[in-house]
Amino acid sequence: MVSSEAIPFAKTGGLADVVGTLPSRLAELGHRCSVFLPAYSRVFQAGVAVQDTKVGFVVDMDGKPKAMRLLKATVGEPSVDFYFIDQPHYFERPHLYGDQHSDYQDNCERFAFFCRSVVRAIERIGLPVDVVHCHDWQSGLVPAYMRTRMGGFEWYNHAASVMTIHNLAYQGRYWVNDMHWTGMDWRYFTMERMEFYNDVCFLKTGITFADMVSTVSPNYAQEIQKPESGCGMDGVLRGLGDRLTGIVNGVDYQVWDPMRDTLLPQPYGVDNWEVGKAACKSHLQKVLGLSVDPQVPVIGLVGRLASQKGWDLVLALMEKSLPCNNVQWAILGSGEHRFQSALQEIANRYPERVGIRIEFSDRMAHAIESGADMFLMPSQYEPCGLNQLYSLRYGTVPIVHAVGGLVDTVTDVSDYTLQDGSATGFVFYDYALDSLSECVDRALDTFTREPMVWKQVVETGMRQDWSWTKSALHYESLYKRACAMPRTIE
Repeated sequence: MVSSEAIPFAKTGGLADVVGTLPSRLAELGHRCSVFLPAYSRVFQAGVAVQDTKVGFVVDMDGKPKAMRLLKATVGEPSVDFYFIDQPHYFERPHLYGDQHSDYQDNCERFAFFCRSVVRAIERIGLPVDVVHCHDWQSGLVPAYMRTRMGGFEWYNHAASVMTIHNLAYQGRYWVNDMHWTGMDWRYFTMERMEFYNDVCFLKTGITFADMVSTVSPNYAQEIQKPESGCGMDGVLRGLGDRLTGIVNGVDYQVWDPMRDTLLPQPYGVDNWEVGKAACKSHLQKVLGLSVDPQVPVIGLVGRLASQKGWDLVLALMEKSLPCNNVQWAILGSGEHRFQSALQEIANRYPERVGIRIEFSDRMAHAIESGADMFLMPSQYEPCGLNQLYSLRYGTVPIVHAVGGLVDTVTDVSDYTLQDGSATGFVFYDYALDSLSECVDRALDTFTREPMVWKQVVETGMRQDWSWTKSALHYESLYKRACAMPRTIE
């Protein structure tokens, strides 16, 4: 696997969880897995021993020779090898992609160097590769190097490539003259391959050169083939046909399971959730300074304070409902200043009913997932989403917008789904305040007036299996399909 992030070494979002967890689940199925990452400063702060492989070489970056060395760490049992491309000029920085003001100006050069180093390192250490699984735009040049045989490495002849899109909105687009950093021949700068509105585009490069392309939920794979959600690439994606598929991300139940969660005041499972969640709810209310009342429904939200996550609707709903509804809000996140300020202002007006933490706190995230009664995710778009999966396990009923992976993982409460036993949450279909408000009211009404229905929905969700083991089997099938593709040279 080739990625810019993986836990426990480097993380800014869900990509790190996927790449840090999926390889170990594949290893449990009997596969040998290795992961390539940049050697960021934080890699050496992860508490894992990192060793020098004694492998190093120089990459000619358009006349600028840049030396690298290959480092290695082994994690878990069965073990997964993590290899790190160490080049301090590119990767010894306080952040992965940029500071609070903007992306690093040389990101094109940095990740071109990373991709060029990875393919050469695989050759140098003699890694027996069947599949190279590339994640997001930062690794998008690797399938191109494989298909064009750049460098003439022997391992290209028997390896397949898979490109996974975690979020199509992040594309790795750069000025046309940055093409020289890639080392690719200019004849590939075409609308069929690397060119995207006269920019060089790393993500499009990976998509067009890979043997198979996946994204992180079946519904998102369908959405991105339409102009509304395709970010300009819908035509390219439609052209893939059955080479494009969607696989829902998994949950690490070693970390996100209320039965074994050491961060909770009281663990619980599907058989005693009412007692366990009552203790967790009381704890959450105390920590956030909310009125401690088991009868008042608590709505939880955890995530980036960004437009994509639907915070404009959330703020409008809070302003509409707080004066009249006896509801509490538990919110954790950081991001855009306008959302931070608006949330803080509302919390100041309703201190006993709105508790917020403008930060990232793993402990608080677990407290909200376990202590809230329902979890709100009104995202404008959501490739997969993980919090709704955590919420299902913790008996915290999700309220979601019908997009991306949220559709694939949450079944709306209705007479039919209650009868067939599939209802797990509440879904709204129009990205509008009225639609969201009606959906939240349905959830609140069910919680308050229909306790037996609520109990059924909670327990159905808690029994769902969204484990990485299940997802790994789907990836195993995808790899087999990629390996069966004819090896063509361009």
